[in-house]
Amino acid sequence: MDSHTSARRRRKHLIGIVALATCLVATYSSALLTRPAASASTELPEDDPPIGPEAGPEGAASTPTAAPDASAETKAGPSELGERVDCRHVKCVALTFDDGPGPYTSALLRELAAHRALGTFFVVGGNVAEHPDILRETYLEGHEIGSHTWSHADLTRLSAAGIRKELSRTDHAIKAAIGITPQLVRPPYGAFNKFVLRQMRRPLVLWDVDTLDWQLRDRAKVTRKALKLVRPGSIILFHDIHLSTVRAMPHVLDTLSKRGYHFVTVSQLFDGKVPDVAYARDPRL
Repeated sequence: MDSHTSARRRRKHLIGIVALATCLVATYSSALLTRPAASASTELPEDDPPIGPEAGPEGAASTPTAAPDASAETKAGPSELGERVDCRHVKCVALTFDDGPGPYTSALLRELAAHRALGTFFVVGGNVAEHPDILRETYLEGHEIGSHTWSHADLTRLSAAGIRKELSRTDHAIKAAIGITPQLVRPPYGAFNKFVLRQMRRPLVLWDVDTLDWQLRDRAKVTRKALKLVRPGSIILFHDIHLSTVRAMPHVLDTLSKRGYHFVTVSQLFDGKVPDVAYARDPRL
């Protein structure tokens, strides 16, 4: 074999290698161009996915069967997120949130903090046992914590012992998470009677504005409901287990702020003297 033949063969071999490399590069580049781009930020999903079986109008999420042991860490007190106001002289509204804590509660807390708004969270004991860290975050940001029973049970269908058990289990779960026992109770479905009242040693908090967010699952409709019915001294019912409710809050908060409302806890609304059964506060009193 002469030197010219050997050189031609080397050139052909080199050309083949270059062609193969070019083909591989083109294939890889095409795959990158057609691959979906990664999201630059993590956002809440657009829809309102269920987070557990629901028990009716107030949508109780699924709950575990036992509360965790009390944490050994020292629990700090709540922050001063809101402002001190006298609801006899300024327009106040109490925003209340039922059935949490859940996967959307932290997003709601960010919205409230952005508006320096306080709220009252009526929590389900089983969910507290599952998400004590979220309850702790809620409390440390200055929000009020109330009981919504352990399993979202209709108290009018329970015995005296059954009612006390629903409340005591929830009390223990809340105290294990944040070191306090709640002083307010919201009966699931707003259901109570004289028998239920006799088992209570603390106020029952109802509402005068029902956004029906558990049913509507639509942020625009929830917003319209809240803004149409609110008045000074109102207690508004929301549920922080629904994504559509959390998405409604920026417009609700913005609009009520522009109308001159101050966002307070239920206890602040009544200047620390919540009646045995509270629906709203008459601002004249």
